[in-house]
Amino acid sequence: MKKRLQTFLFWFILIQPFLDIYWLSRPPLLKFSLPSILRVLGVFIAIILFFSIKSNWQRLKKQWWIITYIAILILYSLCHLFSVKNFTGVDPTSFGYSTKVEIFYLIRACLPLIVIYITSYSDFKTKYFFRVIQAISGLYSLTIVISNLLVFSLTSYHTTGAEQISANIFSWFAQTNYPFNALASKGIFFQANTLSAILFMIMPIMLYILYKEFNLLNIVLVSAQALAMLMLGTKVGNFGLIISLVIFLIIFLFHSLILKNTKFSAKFLITLICILAASSAIFPYSPTLRRSSLENGVAQKRSNLGDKNRLDQELDSRLKRYKGQKQEEYLKNFIKKNYWVYSLKNDLVLDHYSYKNDPYYWLDVMKRPATERLNYRHLEQDILSRVMNNDKNKLNKLFGISFSRENNIAPLERDFLAQYYSMGLLGTILLTVIYIFVLGYGIFYWLVNKNSKTLLISSLLLSGGFILFAAFYAGNVLEYLSATLVMAFILGFLLQNIRYSRTAKKLMK
Repeated sequence: MKKRLQTFLFWFILIQPFLDIYWLSRPPLLKFSLPSILRVLGVFIAIILFFSIKSNWQRLKKQWWIITYIAILILYSLCHLFSVKNFTGVDPTSFGYSTKVEIFYLIRACLPLIVIYITSYSDFKTKYFFRVIQAISGLYSLTIVISNLLVFSLTSYHTTGAEQISANIFSWFAQTNYPFNALASKGIFFQANTLSAILFMIMPIMLYILYKEFNLLNIVLVSAQALAMLMLGTKVGNFGLIISLVIFLIIFLFHSLILKNTKFSAKFLITLICILAASSAIFPYSPTLRRSSLENGVAQKRSNLGDKNRLDQELDSRLKRYKGQKQEEYLKNFIKKNYWVYSLKNDLVLDHYSYKNDPYYWLDVMKRPATERLNYRHLEQDILSRVMNNDKNKLNKLFGISFSRENNIAPLERDFLAQYYSMGLLGTILLTVIYIFVLGYGIFYWLVNKNSKTLLISSLLLSGGFILFAAFYAGNVLEYLSATLVMAFILGFLLQNIRYSRTAKKLMK
């Protein structure tokens, strides 16, 4: 039965790139995407296979801390559902809250935690772990590279429509007028930031595989992954590539020259330096660096075209003249006609947090400097804070305002903070900070246990650290099972190897 579990885990994690294909998530099935439904079913099957092994039941009965955690999580979920149902806000639709969506989200949020636990006790063999990571790297990276070269890749900065890039990587080095979002590529996949975080996460493991199995296939895979991370045109992809290469280089030298528990490999070192040098040479031409200058230019152009100074004077004059309901109606009409002059994000002001429901909030935003109006992440956080504070429910800080509302109002591109607004402080600790705890557990035993100071465990720790950093910095990670299930598989494998090293058990070959 353990062999069946290992085989199922192998294929279940390996198919995640296929479930990440853009068109499978559009349109969703019964409000839930087909990939999410398949992932729930997959984890359910893994649970059945895992507990079909008698020793796993016996172990769980002794793990009182796991049973206590599950009980607290169930109690939290019930309190969360009760709290978010009694919500009041300025939107008459309650910002699209749905109990069904909320329950499904709570189930979804638990899936990676289950995968961590199951993987950690699956005795998953290292060579098969390598094959899964190689397959994920190849499926994502080669798809992005080939689709970019043949100019049929989807653009990284569109998730509401399947828009293709305008030119391939060779146009980066020519003087072209293409905007950054016409050149950034995500292949045929759904979310570029999520994909960037996945590749950032698995790069240390791919480099370790290249070190252990130095051959042409792995050189091609690592090189393709480096190129794909540049083609994505995201900060996580571009800066993450350079960061991962440099840090792994340092870790490799630390293990081989200082700890002396890893054999030095000149051919691996030369290959790594060549990939780093090539990546650094291409990096300045990446679409990422075109983005900030373009956005600032657009804001200035809109201000000039719409004659912002004249509109400011007109707005101040009319607000002083009108009072009460007439003032509010004038303000709504003004925002509707002129929001673009102030570079306000149209979906935020027209739909997610409509000017019709809170025009005076948007008046305050319009008076802010252009840099603040263009900082959409800060603006989204500001809106969520306003929504949470407008509702007088004191339990919001503990239980959140619900995933449904947070996602419909302003899906915040900064994980942990996004979970705070949707799930509250308790939910954030139970459902997301737990990943940091697992990583911290691994770091602790790496520091205190000599047997844990291996290059493999260091690579796994880097992998977990990279994706959690990407989650905090750029978001769009912890809400996507395509990232969290792979992360859970890696963290579970980390815990397995930590346990082996603690018991002086030889790592599986």
